[in-house]
Amino acid sequence: MSRAASTEAETTGELADVPFSAIYHGPLPRAAQTARLIAASLPGVPVSACELAGDYLPSVPDADGLPPQFASFLAGFSAAERADGQQRAAAALERFARPDSAQDGTQYELVVTHNLLIGWLVSQSLDAPAWRWMGLNQMNCALTILAYRPGWPAGLVSFNDAGHLPPELRWTGFPAEARPVSG
Repeated sequence: MSRAASTEAETTGELADVPFSAIYHGPLPRAAQTARLIAASLPGVPVSACELAGDYLPSVPDADGLPPQFASFLAGFSAAERADGQQRAAAALERFARPDSAQDGTQYELVVTHNLLIGWLVSQSLDAPAWRWMGLNQMNCALTILAYRPGWPAGLVSFNDAGHLPPELRWTGFPAEARPVSG
């Protein structure tokens, strides 16, 4: 992990005023390392690997009508990857996108994952078309907050918030042409 990525994760962990009950991370080494760095600033919060927080193709929409770039992206996945990803995405929605089960009705879980799953959870929280997770891109260590409250529809509280990061680290994960021009 680069020094910048390490600093991003450590800075994200400094959000200690959020009473997290758990940190989950995908199985890839970078997600595990990021979760450990965040957890170092959140003593007592358990950290667990979770396959459902992994990096996979969450849905396979019909390529007809998709922008060509999205269709070519989808074509790069095998039939097995497509089927497995859809099953895991459905399970991830069941696991992470549900009304809180804590006794007082409030529970905060931090999921350290990758762009595809974040885009999927956001698109599904907004009842967007099944393909709309594509094109929702996150900066490294940016925060997206979804609220699931009993009796309420899912809510998108914040998306891709990198305000906790110093300016020089805010657009990491995006290609140079997608970053804002600094003046």
